[in-house]
Amino acid sequence: MDADKAFDLILQGGDVVDGTGAPRRRADVGVRAGRIAAIGDLASATTPTGGRVDVSGLVVAPGFIDCHSHDDWAVLDMPDMAPKVSQGVTTVINGNCGISLAPLQSAELPPPPLNLLGGGYRFGSFAEYRDAIAAQPPAVNVAAMVGHSTLRVRHMANLDAPADAAQIAAMRADVEQALRDGALGVSTGTFYPPAAAATEAEVIAVCEPLSRLGGVYATHMRDEGNRVMDAIDESLRIGAALNVPIVISHHKLVGKQNHGRSAQTLAHVRAAAARQAVCMDCYPYDASSTMLRAERVDICDRIMITWSKPHPEASGRYLEDLADEWGCSRREAAERLLPGGAVYFIMDDQDVRRILAYQDTMIGSDGLAADARPHPRLWGTFPRVLGHYARSLGIFTLEEAVFRMSGLTALRFGLRERGQVAQGFHADLAVFDPDTIIDRATFDEPETPCAGMRHVFVGGVATWMDGAATGARPGSFIAERIGQS
Repeated sequence: MDADKAFDLILQGGDVVDGTGAPRRRADVGVRAGRIAAIGDLASATTPTGGRVDVSGLVVAPGFIDCHSHDDWAVLDMPDMAPKVSQGVTTVINGNCGISLAPLQSAELPPPPLNLLGGGYRFGSFAEYRDAIAAQPPAVNVAAMVGHSTLRVRHMANLDAPADAAQIAAMRADVEQALRDGALGVSTGTFYPPAAAATEAEVIAVCEPLSRLGGVYATHMRDEGNRVMDAIDESLRIGAALNVPIVISHHKLVGKQNHGRSAQTLAHVRAAAARQAVCMDCYPYDASSTMLRAERVDICDRIMITWSKPHPEASGRYLEDLADEWGCSRREAAERLLPGGAVYFIMDDQDVRRILAYQDTMIGSDGLAADARPHPRLWGTFPRVLGHYARSLGIFTLEEAVFRMSGLTALRFGLRERGQVAQGFHADLAVFDPDTIIDRATFDEPETPCAGMRHVFVGGVATWMDGAATGARPGSFIAERIGQS
């Protein structure tokens, strides 16, 4: 790529943090035909009018990759993707926790937690989902896994039992086809009711095509509380049986009796990583968010309702306050609110810090765009890592933080030529002020955009410019991965 040819875009005078963890360096970045064409001194290079942007004093980083997203339907339903674009995200990885839109067709919302996506179950194959995104591109790139719980709902009338041989064969065939159609791997959510009855043997049998075709095994483990060590061991056995990389989704320790146990879990994962590929992701908050489950009330002091079908007015209210108003127990109040969603203040920040600092932790928002009152992680995850955990608390450098949000994720999921500011790579870029970048979304005002994110580009096209959305939708579906057969 010749530096003496005209560029479509030049970002001039910024500090390049390249997504590898290497120290920042002052350099211009030139973009041509959607790719990074040159990095260096481009002061004398030519570019069309308006194609040169002064980014002096700002950081030029790879666009952030949300490794744990539930934007499966959002990318089609709200393609501007403001919650993600505003914080520098250029790629989302969907299909987590065993939940994927495809392959499942249903006129009505399927059972929880599949209903957390908000709708869109109209794709009979993974290829149909991929093609829908290609036909109506969003503002971000999309990669996706196929969800084991979705396959169970597709093929099983009774979700409270292990799958039989015929059902396993049908799910395995769907996995194989999804991988051939561009899925990055398979996710499971054995924590949730639709897959809680699935045995370890079932998961291994359904995921068998991973062993032949490649891909990752990502898991919302069976337990993140008292039996977390057993759940980690099960995940490690599944990964070993399949001989594929494991991603432990949103690693956390729930319940006061388990606070502090991250020292134990991380030591265990670190030892396992010496013999098999295993990493994790984490969101930078000490509160989780998912479907409302009455049985979790007893292990959580504070619960905020994000949505409730029978009581939509409860959105944003705390369960304990509703119970007082209704003159009933917290558990009875939770039962009245079902089906619904909730934020659980159930973790300890010291565990969050320790997990974030672990050498192989990626950053994922786990945000739920369909929630009436979303967890602030939907809008604030990436600037919170940069501003609060890196700049203010110093648990890692800014360069390391960027690596966790870009290069590491591209490496672990096999995203080709993404996640780095490198010549020849896709020009997915985030430009921000390292001194002011910070999340502003709170539990009271969860849809507040961050501060300090100046410009965002997807394939060299601006999706966020001078702190505002451009309306451009240059995203594409990422259907190729490194090592794909």
